[in-house]
Amino acid sequence: MMRKAGMSLSFVLAMFLAINTLAASPFNTLEAIGTARVVSIIDGDTVIIDPAIKGADQIRLVGIQAPKLPLGRKNFTPWPLASEAKTALGAIVLNQMVTLYAGGQAMDRHGRLLAHLQTGDGVWAQGRMLAVGMARVYSFADNRKLIDLMLEQERQARRGGLGIWSHPFYQLRTPLNAAAFIGRFEIIQGTVVQARKVKTRVYLNFGENWRTDFTASVDNRARKLFRKAGFDPLLLEGKTIRVRGWLEDWNGPAVKLSHPEQIEIVND
Repeated sequence: MMRKAGMSLSFVLAMFLAINTLAASPFNTLEAIGTARVVSIIDGDTVIIDPAIKGADQIRLVGIQAPKLPLGRKNFTPWPLASEAKTALGAIVLNQMVTLYAGGQAMDRHGRLLAHLQTGDGVWAQGRMLAVGMARVYSFADNRKLIDLMLEQERQARRGGLGIWSHPFYQLRTPLNAAAFIGRFEIIQGTVVQARKVKTRVYLNFGENWRTDFTASVDNRARKLFRKAGFDPLLLEGKTIRVRGWLEDWNGPAVKLSHPEQIEIVND
């Protein structure tokens, strides 16, 4: 379940009403793209609106990833707390008039409109889902607005062990156990043993043997975004960081980074 022992779903839903830190959100940096009513909840990060905006009635809440439901996928096991995340999002936006804001790329490959959602009483849906621990930050190189604010909400929920952060499925991984989670989106925390540029790619090695240990890397295309942000990955050697992304098997467990928000320098 989504809660610690003894915590009822009704108690957790009541928490939504008690959290006021996100009542006002910085949408002045974003473009409003329309207003509509949320008529259905698909899962913890996807809703149906009426009327459609830009020809789309399915909205993906950009910048977050909630636990996944099968949604017609064969042999797909629901992620833990997926039903609870859907309920949580419904408590925030279902039957509400919401304003949609663009944070970058307008559509995903499934034809869903990508947007930040703000309710009529000023609640930022993404921020609220993160604050109560029902989602984690999931950003893309072409859609990066408000990510720093979302990361802070995620950190606070994780410190409090709220929602998904009380479940082993979503815990932070280490460089030593990362190989067990290849093929999944994960957050890995560890100390960079070596930062080196080899040909067109920067490698952040978290162990002495780059052929088998966990590695994060940044190619030339991504490095342009890092430079624009004033973030040099070569300066991370010796620092403890969190890296988020899809783990793949590439000379050991690896994450290929496409934008700087996938790295957090750990200060907590």
